[in-house]
Amino acid sequence: MSTTRWRTGVAHSVVVIPRQLADTCSGNPERLAWLTRLPAAIDELRRRWTLTLGEPWEVEASCSWVAPAERADGIHAVLKLGMPHMEAAHELAGLRFWNGDPTVRVIESDATLNAMLLERCEPGTTLRALPEPEQDVVIAGLLRRLWRSPREPHSFRPLSEMLAHWADETLAAAPRWADAGLVRSGLRLFDELSAQAADDVVLATDLHAGNVLRAEREPWLAIDPKPFVGDRAYDATQHLINCPQRLCADPRGTIGSFADLLEVDHERVRLWLFARAAAEPRDDWSGNSPALARVLG
Repeated sequence: MSTTRWRTGVAHSVVVIPRQLADTCSGNPERLAWLTRLPAAIDELRRRWTLTLGEPWEVEASCSWVAPAERADGIHAVLKLGMPHMEAAHELAGLRFWNGDPTVRVIESDATLNAMLLERCEPGTTLRALPEPEQDVVIAGLLRRLWRSPREPHSFRPLSEMLAHWADETLAAAPRWADAGLVRSGLRLFDELSAQAADDVVLATDLHAGNVLRAEREPWLAIDPKPFVGDRAYDATQHLINCPQRLCADPRGTIGSFADLLEVDHERVRLWLFARAAAEPRDDWSGNSPALARVLG
């Protein structure tokens, strides 16, 4: 994968920008401005936190700059700087809320730079190394631990805010919809399912096998949460969307077995999955998602 190497004002300091991250920032003025400032921010944090940095990870590095780091005291860590991103805006608050149970811990942070020095998971292999039914068990266990009611006052946004943001993007793409009826059904469900309830909890919203790493402190730890407060059943969807063959082959059975592990309602999980497949923003409105929505409908 190609990268961009930016030389900074610090002598002999070169910052590698993964191509995937540069592509995500392309065409967005706010993100391009962040990308321009990124090398200087990395150098500042390297000096302030006395870090030796390795090459940034490029796999799935589309929304943040992430690299292995070692502190002067020998502690292995991960330096992460996130680009402007609506869904991930409260990642730091979420990690502090869960405080390592069962997520990676925050060692240092700078909210102004949207930067975190995080506990490093070692060996750090992803849950994708396991068969999907085994992934189900691990992810369900993590989600049940993550779900807890936030104490008032708190800064976490309702799930409805993220879905309204998605709906705006989807409506802006209306001329490219392949099936307007399907999309509008999904948008209606976004509104209906995201109504606030007394038993809403803080959700991870993006927990899938690629965001679960093998670690030493615990067998598995969660990374990259995008916290919102809402319906537990929503949190079943990201993992299942990442198991498309199994979901398409046996939607009811796949949803039912995972919902049982989570102790959430089967039908609400199905409806959330249908809504996302039908109406979630995307670049290609003629892809596989409409077909998945019809399977789930």
